[in-house]
Amino acid sequence: MKKAIRWFFYILIMIVVKKGEWIDVNLLDKITAKQINPNVPEFRVGYTVSVGCKIIETKNGKAKERIQAFEGVVISRKGKGVSETFTVRKVVSGVGVEKTFPVNSPNIAYINVVKKGVVRRAKLYFLRNRKSQYKIKEAR
Repeated sequence: MKKAIRWFFYILIMIVVKKGEWIDVNLLDKITAKQINPNVPEFRVGYTVSVGCKIIETKNGKAKERIQAFEGVVISRKGKGVSETFTVRKVVSGVGVEKTFPVNSPNIAYINVVKKGVVRRAKLYFLRNRKSQYKIKEAR
């Protein structure tokens, strides 16, 4: 066990140290800054958003791209930077549907804020178990 731990730290040091110099910590931020989408509007948990997803349909060998809208309430936001995601929930025919989208994905055509809602929670997971409709107050 001690050898495994020692080996792990040896490899970690070899990765971090390069020719006697420490690697720039912000190097990762510089690389990922190019992949961040600047056209994302500000939205929070509780907002009702419409997300346009690019979908590729193939028929008889011909590819066709279309945009499908998914409108619902944002119930969570996770992560930061390039790996940030958000989850949208809506009810279709009495069945709850949730989709998780990466914020900076090239497969998202647009994100439109339909309604700004005010909630007192960071995550609205309690909506999953709720039988009746939950009324979210609208921001002024």
